[in-house]
Amino acid sequence: MAKIKPQALLLQSKKKKGPSRISIPTIMLYGVIVAVMVFFLFATYRHWSRRSMIRTHDDLSTSEGENSFIEHQEADAPKYAFITTSKGLITVELYKDGSPDIVDEFVDFCQKGHFKGMQFIRVIKHFVIHGSKVDKLDATEDWTSRGKHYSRLDTSLKHEAFMLGTSKTKHEGGGFDLFITTAPIPDLNDKINVFGRVIKGEDIVQEIEEVDTDDHYRPKTPVQINEVTLKYNI
Repeated sequence: MAKIKPQALLLQSKKKKGPSRISIPTIMLYGVIVAVMVFFLFATYRHWSRRSMIRTHDDLSTSEGENSFIEHQEADAPKYAFITTSKGLITVELYKDGSPDIVDEFVDFCQKGHFKGMQFIRVIKHFVIHGSKVDKLDATEDWTSRGKHYSRLDTSLKHEAFMLGTSKTKHEGGGFDLFITTAPIPDLNDKINVFGRVIKGEDIVQEIEEVDTDDHYRPKTPVQINEVTLKYNI
């Protein structure tokens, strides 16, 4: 019997060996590693997604809160004032958008009861009626001279009548005074901070305008403001 050489035996041994197999524990280990990686990626994605949603919600909440605060502030501003006088009721629309600071000051004085009992200390026909708690002759001399002058002018193209305003120059202890124009005034804004207009009760303004006055335009019979009531709508 012929002997097989060692090299031939080695070749035959290599041919008989099949491909090596991966063990079950190894497969399970790889599976666990893959599962952990997938879980980690999913958890990371979910975390950042939730943070983004929370941030967006907070931004929206802040924006809605600011808008709500602004709307609340606007809603808190009265739009109308009901001026009850000894002659009757005058309804005024307040120019909150055009004169916000003056309207706020007016509202503040109303809430303090400042206008209760205020007298119309000057009544200048075809010009203004002036309510104030300070009756200083020198403080209204300029107004009376202007009134005499403007009453002779063609005012058809001038400033509107029935405007509500207050003095730009405050008098000591006088607080907040009121002017209601009874005719168009050319340079109204030079002297008065206009913050509203009469929308009802023009006849009451004209009735006050017709009262008898002395040489200094003081009413001979007192005419006063009984109270001022603020309203949000009419």
